[in-house]
Amino acid sequence: MMRTSFWAGMAAMLLASMTLTATPAAAQSQYWQCAPFARMISGIQLFGRAADWWAQAAGKYQRGQTPKVGSVLSFRAFRAMPAGHVATVSEVVDARTVKLTHANWSIINGRRGQVERDVTAVDVSEAGDWSKVRVWWGPSRGLGMTAYPTNGFIYAAAEAAKAMMATGAEMVKSDD
Repeated sequence: MMRTSFWAGMAAMLLASMTLTATPAAAQSQYWQCAPFARMISGIQLFGRAADWWAQAAGKYQRGQTPKVGSVLSFRAFRAMPAGHVATVSEVVDARTVKLTHANWSIINGRRGQVERDVTAVDVSEAGDWSKVRVWWGPSRGLGMTAYPTNGFIYAAAEAAKAMMATGAEMVKSDD
């Protein structure tokens, strides 16, 4: 089991390194879905719809309500987002604010499927437990109005998460 996880992590890091160090034009021309992108940069080896990641992580990865760099924020499916969403935490700003790196969220230059790096997400839950968040929305150049329901954070192995986040590339950085 340890050997399989190690090689899966190494393969993910290699793919991330090759993809994220591509020229900016090449990186922007690719259409990304959130789940494969989150898997690639976090090292968390879950598959299928983003909405299913939380349940799939049970017994395989630690889960919780505290953001950590390299963890994946799991968004619940709901009417406006039936497939859910996943996004990797690239920075913890404070107890209720993080920066996310994710794909296929905002419409950028008239297209979906783009990567956004270090965009703001704010915990707007009443209990401060990250069960509802507002996320940067590119077209409005600010936090979106929707409070998205979330499950919590799926934690990657510490070494893999650090290596993945360190492969920083030329991606869209939307909230400067």
